[in-house]
Amino acid sequence: MNRTVIPINAEGASRERKRQAPKGRQVLTAALEEVQASVGTGPYRRDLLIEYLHALQDRFGQLATTHLAALAQLLKLAQTEIFEVASFYHHFDIVRENEAGEIPRPPRLTVRVCDGLPCEMAGAADLLSRLPALLDADVRVIAAPCIGRCEQAPAVAVHQHALARASVDSVLRAVKADHTMAEPAPCIDLAAYTAQGGYALLRDCVEGRRDVDAVLQTMEVSGLRGLGGAGFPAGRKWRIVRGESGPRLMAVNIDEGEPGTFKDRMLMESDPHRFIEGMLIAAWAVGIEGIYIYLRDEYHGARTLLTAELAKLQANPPIAKLPHIELRRGAGAYICGEESAMIESIEGKRGLPRLRPPYVAQVGLFGRPTLEHNFETLYWVRELLEHGAEHFTRHGRHGRKGLRRFSVSGRVREPGVKLAPAGITLRELVDEHCGGMLPGHTLYAYLPGGASGGMLPARLADLPLDFDTLQAHGCFIGSAAVIVLSQHDRAVDAARNLMRFFEHESCGQCTPCRAGTAKASALIETDRWDLALLADLSQVMRDASICGLGQAAPNPVDCVIKYFPEELEPS
Repeated sequence: MNRTVIPINAEGASRERKRQAPKGRQVLTAALEEVQASVGTGPYRRDLLIEYLHALQDRFGQLATTHLAALAQLLKLAQTEIFEVASFYHHFDIVRENEAGEIPRPPRLTVRVCDGLPCEMAGAADLLSRLPALLDADVRVIAAPCIGRCEQAPAVAVHQHALARASVDSVLRAVKADHTMAEPAPCIDLAAYTAQGGYALLRDCVEGRRDVDAVLQTMEVSGLRGLGGAGFPAGRKWRIVRGESGPRLMAVNIDEGEPGTFKDRMLMESDPHRFIEGMLIAAWAVGIEGIYIYLRDEYHGARTLLTAELAKLQANPPIAKLPHIELRRGAGAYICGEESAMIESIEGKRGLPRLRPPYVAQVGLFGRPTLEHNFETLYWVRELLEHGAEHFTRHGRHGRKGLRRFSVSGRVREPGVKLAPAGITLRELVDEHCGGMLPGHTLYAYLPGGASGGMLPARLADLPLDFDTLQAHGCFIGSAAVIVLSQHDRAVDAARNLMRFFEHESCGQCTPCRAGTAKASALIETDRWDLALLADLSQVMRDASICGLGQAAPNPVDCVIKYFPEELEPS
């Protein structure tokens, strides 16, 4: 075979040798020094990339491309890898220098107005339309998909300061007074928790007065299931991960981004050590060497509180040796509530769900067997072990067993977190725990499991609310986020709001979800819905999406078609 040899042009080679700098964005010495001052002197870790990005944005109010290039050099990563992570998360603002090489100034303040369904029902659209004209030009007003304060709708965040039941006047006052930093809520701190007998159970476990098998059996007999939405039996999960070869890790999911869900935040703000003790007992029972707590970025006050209480615990540990504990900060991505996407984010990557198998219990965080748990699941551990499984299982209604915490928002007198028997009906929950409907409102519809759990009409308000009781009706309870609608609302409008949310939050990894949510959102914005096309689209999304976001996103639309056909009839 003949080969054509092209001689090297000597002049071209000379020009190549004389190149003044390597290809690509150049790293400026000043930018490198600013990045080092923000993230520390190292040693630098790839898995801390998102923490480094937060440090830069907290200091400069944005992520300048010059800083991202410098960070890439410090971490010895390709600049594209840094950019793809920074651009994936909603809370990172990337800016490029202008033609003069100057970095634009960031807004003095950002006001985030939640436009999730409960907040939209409470008047968020009015705030979004009026505030920009009333605030200074250097204050940015943007819509936020959910900030986890649905019981306080409409909720607004002025920088890191959350405003409950916000009005135009309260936002203007907060901006004027510079009330922008989160303040932790009063809680049962380490001293108070210990005085009430806290951590005695953990010491009994670690010091041999409690047997691992007995603890695992109690967890299994109680029937406690994962309360983040999937509902996998907690005790069984402990046994599975314990059976894997070490070292084993734990990942704790406090990224409750589902519109309508806020119970983890409220529990954490009141009694954080009950959760921490449950977490440490789980770590002891399973043989965990390191714990990574993933907290959603919107919970600024909770992060301050949890950071302080963990520091107190490290300074005065209740047992001889605590496992390694790291608190990681999310960056505004609902998809990171999915367990494998959360693990990718903890590793400093884009939050893209993994294909399974292998499962997280086998190959999870940093490739190790990982016990993944929701906050509330661990919050239950102390009570179950102190009082026994029967204390939990003797509760329940309509043939169900156990207790559930419901996040209730919408058209009720007393929204909030409600501890109620498993299997309680929506009608019972509203009447007995929420003070009934708001004056002038009657029950029209409800969402039993947040944005993805579907929507049911008032005539089905007597169904038991629990795992496995709603699937026959095209719904599920998920994380028990209940949103109540009245005759002043329309199911069609609720579905439009929810599908816009799913379109915004799709990670984009798989076509059925990425294209499906966008297409469905466009289809249902019209006055006449193409029911055949929506049905086909729904089936494809359910069958072919990688994770639960795409698989469950059609639920609100399918429920409107099934239960509220009168809203689709031409007027």
